[in-house]
Amino acid sequence: MPAFSTGAGGMLTDDQINALVMGLREKWYKPDVLKGLDVPPYQTNKQGDVARGQDVFGRRCAGCHDVGVQQKNSKKGSVTDGSYLALIGDQSLRAIIIAGRPDIGHPDWRGTAGSTPMSDQDVTDVVAWIASQRQKTPGQPYPSQPPQP
Repeated sequence: MPAFSTGAGGMLTDDQINALVMGLREKWYKPDVLKGLDVPPYQTNKQGDVARGQDVFGRRCAGCHDVGVQQKNSKKGSVTDGSYLALIGDQSLRAIIIAGRPDIGHPDWRGTAGSTPMSDQDVTDVVAWIASQRQKTPGQPYPSQPPQP
């Protein structure tokens, strides 16, 4: 960042770094927020079940995420869009499902209010289903709508 460059005064001092870290911890550190919960690991060697993943996606995710056609006024578009899937890997999909995207209102693996948390297998299956929607030969811009028969 230009404000921290050598030409603008040099590197941050230890005191400045400590002040930033303390501020972050005061605002966001919640030591017991996951206490007693079975958090899915960020990496897994398990194989996902595509059919089960489609079912879990339909029950847990489709209410906000379109499949296929993107809505023009929706911030939460299709996660099966070919261009998106060509750019994102399975590990990133898994990380987004587990951590959520609070900056855009995307819940984490625990879901929305009143829902039960997703299990490790649920996350693995949803990632498998989303990944199964990738184009076999990526590299082209893909239409937002599936081809009409």
